[in-house]
Amino acid sequence: QVQLVESGGGLVQAGGSLRLSCATSGLTFSSYAMGWFRQAPGTERVFVAGVGRRGGGTHYADSVKGRFTISRDNTKNTAYLQMNSLKPEDTAVYYCAADQTFALDSVRDYPSSYDYWGQGTQVTVSS
Repeated sequence: QVQLVESGGGLVQAGGSLRLSCATSGLTFSSYAMGWFRQAPGTERVFVAGVGRRGGGTHYADSVKGRFTISRDNTKNTAYLQMNSLKPEDTAVYYCAADQTFALDSVRDYPSSYDYWGQGTQVTVSS
């Protein structure tokens, strides 16, 4: 069956960095655009970043532009989110998701377009 497993979350001080990984199995990874979303307590799940099937077409939420970088390695079936200059408002559960699409280098930013989700990893940024 399809599995998406996030790792790399944790507790970090403001200004620090974390690198999240999303290891996938059971799907043809290169057929999916990949996205990262986050959800803080009492809020909706929101788009953070996405990357197209070939690694291009990256798209970011305004709140993370210039601080976060999404990437993927199609040889390892894994997506990544490098998070730098972290702020307390980045605290949330981070989810990776896979969107099966014919488009090679475009990304969608609404949760309902994604077919598979990971279980999430907690990121906590202390002030």
